[in-house]
Order: sequence, then C-alpha cells, then structure tokens
Amino acid sequence: MADPRQLLVSEHDRPLIAPSILAADFARLGEECAAVFRAGADALHLDVMDGHFVPNLTMGPDLCRCLRAALPDACLDVHLMVTDPAGYVKPFADAGANHLTFHIEAVPAPESLAEAIRAEGMTAGLAINPPTDLAAIEPYLRHFDLILVMSVNPGFAGQSFIPEVLEKTRAIAPRLRPTQRLEMDGGINSRTAGACLEAGCDLLVAASAIFGAEAYDDAIRILREAPDDARRAD
Repeated sequence: MADPRQLLVSEHDRPLIAPSILAADFARLGEECAAVFRAGADALHLDVMDGHFVPNLTMGPDLCRCLRAALPDACLDVHLMVTDPAGYVKPFADAGANHLTFHIEAVPAPESLAEAIRAEGMTAGLAINPPTDLAAIEPYLRHFDLILVMSVNPGFAGQSFIPEVLEKTRAIAPRLRPTQRLEMDGGINSRTAGACLEAGCDLLVAASAIFGAEAYDDAIRILREAPDDARRAD
C-alpha cells in the first residue's frame, strides 16, 4: 500500500477508489474496512456531519482514532460537512487523519485554513456543493491538494447522482496539477462511475456500491475500470 501521507499528492496511473464508511456496518466496522483494503481500496472516506451545515449527524475524531489504530497504514480521507471546520483540524490531526476536506460554502476565504491543515501534517481539500457556482472555488484551486465536487446534496447516503455537476469537473480537471486530485462523491456506482472518470475525476468515493456488494473486489474493479467498459460498450 502507498504511504498514506503521500497517496493524495502523488501522480497515479489509475483512478483511486475510496469507500465511504457511511455505508458500512458500524457493528463490524474494523472488519469491513480491513476487507475493502484487501479488495483493492486506496483510502477510506469519512463523512463528518455536524447537524448544522447538513441535516444529519455522523462520526467524529474518536471514530477516526479507532480506525487509525486498527489500520495503521490506511489513508484516512476526512470530509468535513460542518459549519466551523477550523475547530476540527487539530482533533482530526491528533486522531490520525491524513487528509481533511472542507466546504467553500462554510469558508468563503479558505486559503488560511488550507495552510492550518497542512501545518498539522495533513493534506487539504476544498469541496463544492451541486447548487454552488464554479466561480466560488475557481480562485482557490491552486491552493489545495484535492478538489471535491459533490454529485449529491450532502447530508445522507443513497441519493441519486446529479449529472449536471460533471460540467464542473470538466472545467476543473485541466486546471489541476498532476499531483492534485479531483474527487467525486455522491451516487457513485457502476452506472455513474464511467462518466465521472471520463470527465476528469481521478478519485471516486462510493458507499453502498462497495459496502453493499457481495464481493468488494469486484465492486472496486468495476468502478475503477468503468471508462474502459464504457468504451468497449460503444
């Protein structure tokens, strides 16, 4: 497995796949997370919701700490859907997170927070919601290691993919360096992954498409190879 501190800032010759633990069985979380890595996952995606920025309440630093103890080599990709992301930087760094993404809707002037995240030893990401105009993040693309385009309105798992967001990824992809990632999150499955990768995404977050599958390795392979499958179908 790649060094988790470098995974998201290294050039890759294949798409990265990050299962979202929101769809895992929390009673068997460690076992299921270890299994997706054995099946070929590159990172774990932790969706953190505060009940204010989005209408749901999920996990916090303690769960991240437990995953780090159970999976010391894993890349833990934390997605903050919270009103005050600055207050979560040190707690998640101390809990072993490798990467922290926050939303442009929560922090309209995000450069200083990106630097605070890096000062704690993590890489920094900036997310944008489906209704938000691309112009909101355009001035900040170069300041981040990862840009996350949400393909559902954040808050709950199991929503349908919003295809219009692919226009954002097509606009963003050519402007990123080879060591920056373009991540898509929301409604990713075997039917939507190909369009995301063809539009320039190189990191896909999938929840039930992986944790709900009978065979994790087959589910991850299908997502990773979706563009090739689409071309063969043509």
